[in-house]
Amino acid sequence: MSLPRTLLERLSRGRVLKRHLPAKFGSVPILVSPDASLQFWRLRLESDLFEFAREFVRNGSVVWDVGANVGLFSAAAAQCAGVSGKVIAVEADIWLAALLRKTAAIQPPTSARIEVIPAAVFDAPGIATFNVAKRGRASNFLTAAGGATQTGGVRESVSVVTCTLDWLLEQRAAPDVIKIDVEGAESMVLKGAKRVLAEARPLMLIEVLSRSRDEVTEMLLANKYALFDWEAKPRAHVSHACVNTLAIPSDK
Repeated sequence: MSLPRTLLERLSRGRVLKRHLPAKFGSVPILVSPDASLQFWRLRLESDLFEFAREFVRNGSVVWDVGANVGLFSAAAAQCAGVSGKVIAVEADIWLAALLRKTAAIQPPTSARIEVIPAAVFDAPGIATFNVAKRGRASNFLTAAGGATQTGGVRESVSVVTCTLDWLLEQRAAPDVIKIDVEGAESMVLKGAKRVLAEARPLMLIEVLSRSRDEVTEMLLANKYALFDWEAKPRAHVSHACVNTLAIPSDK
């Protein structure tokens, strides 16, 4: 890694910037940090998650954002879902969760309410070790999950409360749409989502690391989900989970 990038990453720590979503999402405000990703130094926000929200979140939708980070998807989904919708943003990093709460508080009345839950989603309730990545908080990970290769090491390890998606289903309205980005814990998340997969049957976009793809594929196919490569243009049906897997219930 170059020295200028290292210095910029260190300069980014703890920085909070106010940005706005694209005009098609009402240019709603969002608080971001280059400590999560250096792209947030730019004025213009770009993300494939915007397209996912625009295509699949409907007025009145219930949306769960698992591994919400700064909340790009949460804020976009809240605009698409409207006042009759609901967004649950689950984020284990308490610093990012606090930032997300501030974003939720400044959303316009045309957006769905964003509820922020500071927890890690896993395969069982409990307490786990959570690591804050040196290079950027977008790469934070649970020790049990292993994380990705872009962390640059660990700057801090903390204890966090874990919950399952099935537990969340007992507490809140069933989701229509779920986004999952949990840096290697995706198979554990699905193991704790038996009722969600079998009963609620949400449409899902899941970032899947290579070591999790066999397990993720097996669970999704067993629950009769059709898999698509979200990044393929045109979108392609696949038989195996990929980096960004769009999972659609076959009965929908």
